[in-house]
Amino acid sequence: MFERHYLFPGVIELNVQARRRFGVNIYLIDGGTEYALIDIGYLDELSEVLELIRRMNFSLSNCKMIIATHADLDHTQGLARARELLKCKVAAHSASVRPLEEGDEIMTYARIDAQNIREEMPPCKVDLVLEDGDQLTIGNRTLTVWSTPGHTPGQLAFRMGDLLFCGDNLFRDGGVGVIDAHHGSNIPDYIRSLQRIRECDAKYLLPSHGPIFRKDNDLIDRTIARLQGYAHLSDFGTCAVDWPLMDEWEEELAEGRVVL
Repeated sequence: MFERHYLFPGVIELNVQARRRFGVNIYLIDGGTEYALIDIGYLDELSEVLELIRRMNFSLSNCKMIIATHADLDHTQGLARARELLKCKVAAHSASVRPLEEGDEIMTYARIDAQNIREEMPPCKVDLVLEDGDQLTIGNRTLTVWSTPGHTPGQLAFRMGDLLFCGDNLFRDGGVGVIDAHHGSNIPDYIRSLQRIRECDAKYLLPSHGPIFRKDNDLIDRTIARLQGYAHLSDFGTCAVDWPLMDEWEEELAEGRVVL
């Protein structure tokens, strides 16, 4: 049996436990009599993930649910097979239901033609639809569901005491999850979600990629400021809300001005 490495009471992160990097952070919420998993990762890593859980002396039959932070392939490709093996429920935001149940290649990032990326995305039934404010009871632990759209429409975060499982909303370097119109990203929503995270009194942020870190409002402010700039630049195409440069140029053209 492997010694369990709890990062916080009731929280094990499987990358840390394995001392190697999986494709996504996978959090095991230990409620004593049962547990839940936040995300499950790639299908080809599933057998190693389940073996790691077994070796920590968790019974696979005690998994109450797998919670999808959102529908992206790297978080959910193994979801259908895990649901079958663990015989547990799958929970996700209402906006993630169709992409997961249909195995939508575009919305889950399984297919990116310009980069010749094409991955299998097995469809998975969603048993429990989550909305903002819902409470998830896992044994003696309770998670409060936050809807935090921006990266995707169905992006979720989860509050548990001083902890916020923040999904792809924010990483330790100030980066955020991919912004892509094909993916359903929305910059104004992203900014609002980050502002909500900034205003909360959580002490630690537990992201879906990379290391856990102490909440730092200065870091969040810099990230928000960057996204606010993106909303008015050409960088992200139709994800931008406007492009003031074009308005300035139109005025220059109308006035016959050439600004050098």
